[in-house]
Amino acid sequence: MQPKIGIVICGLEGNHQFVSNPYIQSVRYSHGLPLLLPLVRSEDLLNQYVSLCDGFLFCGGGDITPLLFGESPLPGNGRTSISTDIFQLHLMRQILSSRKPVFAICRGMQLLNVACGGTIWQDFSLIPGKTLDHMQQTDVRSDISHKIRIGRTGHLRKCLGTSLYVNSFHHQAVNLTGKGILVTARACDETIEAIELKDYPFGVGVQWHPECMFRTSPEMRTLFKNFVEHCSVSGE
Repeated sequence: MQPKIGIVICGLEGNHQFVSNPYIQSVRYSHGLPLLLPLVRSEDLLNQYVSLCDGFLFCGGGDITPLLFGESPLPGNGRTSISTDIFQLHLMRQILSSRKPVFAICRGMQLLNVACGGTIWQDFSLIPGKTLDHMQQTDVRSDISHKIRIGRTGHLRKCLGTSLYVNSFHHQAVNLTGKGILVTARACDETIEAIELKDYPFGVGVQWHPECMFRTSPEMRTLFKNFVEHCSVSGE
């Protein structure tokens, strides 16, 4: 039996809940069984989500409501959905209590940090000093944008080595890290590009979009494969 991977919905558009196809395909071709987890307002159903799945993928999406990490909205903050935010934060905390594997991408990484008590830079214009343009303008989302350097320990070092070129589609970034969060990759402007949970089986967040690079990058396929393998162990 393939491990069951709960892919948490990216967001809401009118009456539609959505997940972008590359997330689903990346899980599928990494030999996981993708299950889409829609937004629900039920404690019982959240508990069933956590019990049902062997691991969880949190995807990219809109900005997180600043009030949920103790700030008021500042210039540059984008569109938010507090219903989506509360659902995902509550689910994330339930999952972390279960110690099941979590892979969090872009907004998902920021959500992981907020769930652990951390904060977010609401826009790069608010960060002191010079920063790269982290919102690349390319026709193909698999194109690379900039280089990251990876720390000496953690899952990313084992999967990806010491450095890597990645794509980049974000105007916000992790600011203060939450409890138990380790920074495991940075860009050359010191922007946090990856985080991992300390003393946790597999809790990884990346700021880039590996699902968009899955077909073109062996490293991204290795990263997804490593995640799904940890979910296999979780489901035994």
